Order: sequence, then C-alpha cells, then structure tokens
Amino acid sequence: MALDVGTLATQMLGAALPILKKDTQDAESFAKTEFTKIAQTIVSIGEQVATGQINRQQAGLLLDMQTSASRSVLLTLQGLALLAVEEAINAALAVVKTAVNTALGFALIA
Repeated sequence: MALDVGTLATQMLGAALPILKKDTQDAESFAKTEFTKIAQTIVSIGEQVATGQINRQQAGLLLDMQTSASRSVLLTLQGLALLAVEEAINAALAVVKTAVNTALGFALIA
C-alpha cells in the first residue's frame, strides 16, 4: 500500500486538533481570570492611594505581588501546553500507526 502525504496529514490533524483546541480554551480561561485579578488589584490600589491608605511605594509593591502571582499561573500553562503538544503528537501518530507500519513493512511508529 502506498502512503499519501495528504491523507496521512489529514488523519493526523484530525486526531491532534481537538487536543490542541482544548488546551487553547484552557489558556484563554486562565488568562481571563488572571488579567481580571490584575485589573481588580489596579482599581483597589487606585482607591487605596486616593484615600491615603497606602502610598505610591506600597502601590507598586501590591501590583508587583499580583503580577508575580499571575505570571506563575500563566507560566504553569506553558508546562501544560507542552504536555498537550506531546499528547497531540501521540494521538496523531496513533491514528496512522497501523497504516504506516503495514505499508513500510516494519514498525516505524511504536
């Protein structure tokens, strides 16, 4: 059996795309939450500076604390994205494994 690049690519994309889309949706959800937290912190800082509860130096520290926390959350997504990419590649190879190995006559894809 001859292997067709277009057919293999279409099958692999069909297996991988749902995994990658799910990861993108998760990233969007996390980013929305974290940017909402930063925005809430900024508004709160503005109110506290206006009422004299905190000074400018404290305001900067509070913003730094929130952005650092958000950075940690969003960097975690980078690690999760790597896992999703690995899962997507594995799914893509799994969907063509039998056809490829049979066509080649040896187990290229384990």
